[in-house]
Amino acid sequence: MSILLKSLQLISNGTIENPKDYFYDGKEIRVYNGESKIDREIDCEGWLASKGWIDLRCGVGEPGYEYIETFESLGESLKKSGFSQAVILPNTNPVIQSKNEVAFVKNKTQDIFSKIHIMASATKDSKGEDLTEILDIHHQGVNIFGDGLVPLSNSDRLMKVLQYLQKFDGVLFDQSFDPLLAIFGQMHEGHTSTRLGIKGIPSLAEEVAIQKNIEILRYTGGSIHFQTVSTSKGIEEIRKAKQEGLQVTADVSLYQLLFLDEDLFDFDTNLKVNPPFRGKKERAALIDGLKDGTIDALVSNHIPQDWDSKHMEFDLASFGMAGLQAFLPGMVKLEEELGWPLLVEKITEGPSKVLRQKETKLDSLTIFDPNEEWDFDRHTNKSLSFNSPYFNQTLKGKVKVVISEGKIEEIND
Repeated sequence: MSILLKSLQLISNGTIENPKDYFYDGKEIRVYNGESKIDREIDCEGWLASKGWIDLRCGVGEPGYEYIETFESLGESLKKSGFSQAVILPNTNPVIQSKNEVAFVKNKTQDIFSKIHIMASATKDSKGEDLTEILDIHHQGVNIFGDGLVPLSNSDRLMKVLQYLQKFDGVLFDQSFDPLLAIFGQMHEGHTSTRLGIKGIPSLAEEVAIQKNIEILRYTGGSIHFQTVSTSKGIEEIRKAKQEGLQVTADVSLYQLLFLDEDLFDFDTNLKVNPPFRGKKERAALIDGLKDGTIDALVSNHIPQDWDSKHMEFDLASFGMAGLQAFLPGMVKLEEELGWPLLVEKITEGPSKVLRQKETKLDSLTIFDPNEEWDFDRHTNKSLSFNSPYFNQTLKGKVKVVISEGKIEEIND
């Protein structure tokens, strides 16, 4: 079916272009010159668009924890949130750690709208000890390895994984922090945690891990993608590594830019995340890192949790926030400070570079209305979980159309 996208403003190459009519023929999107027959028109006046969005960090429950998120519900959430591609974490039960689990995931995700990239566990059961059959898993088409929610803190194992991955130009994804320095911590260690009487997670836990991992990378070679960076010194270490020419990339959770540790005074467990929300100094460093290219991508860090794991005392509640459907409204809140071209770059070109994707013709598109308001509630929520501080609120910013790999979906609910 050929579709005419009328009066659409495309965000590309760091600018918001003037409204134009675009033609989609089922394969690629191009400026319409009137030479082709149109089967359908979509009025896009007032809407913005970019290449299809990519999320580099997305949790799922299936297999083992289907009650928090199945691949079907994840697929619906990704589509409604505007993501045409996503990297899923390996922390299921069983862990995604062999060709059998990889085959299972591929089979379960073959019919969902968004393209799924698998992060396979680098160590068995993501325990940081025995390595998985990395080369065997790679032969099933997997190039991303990491222990997901668990840092690869064993220096010897990290070194060996980096050496293995160089055999096929694979990438190690790691949420780097020292688990012993962070042990028993519930939020950022600082003035607020002291006032609340809650055990804190010091910035040092992340900073020393990033520094150590960069030193190991300098020794072994290879490529590391640092996930959910949250500290100013961590950003600075990554900046220096990039200037040195090491193969280092990084991302930050979008919600890390929207909240501070002082927002936890109400003990809202939906704001209990890892890494924790930190102070104004760290947030300013993250903003600078986005602007100067130290941080390559924004991620949803979508970690669904069930009702019971969040509705309990703060120090007993599970970490994580459902981050997909509030992603665009979150960007709307940041747009005045960062601008749409930069925000879009961090969910398109940036993640694409991390995944080593080659530049291609414009064959995917996420179209959104930055001004439309909608209610985020049990009727509009596509996830099986609702551990979001934005639940039961009216949000601004709505995805309207997503195009990916020959498929088009209009979001009408």
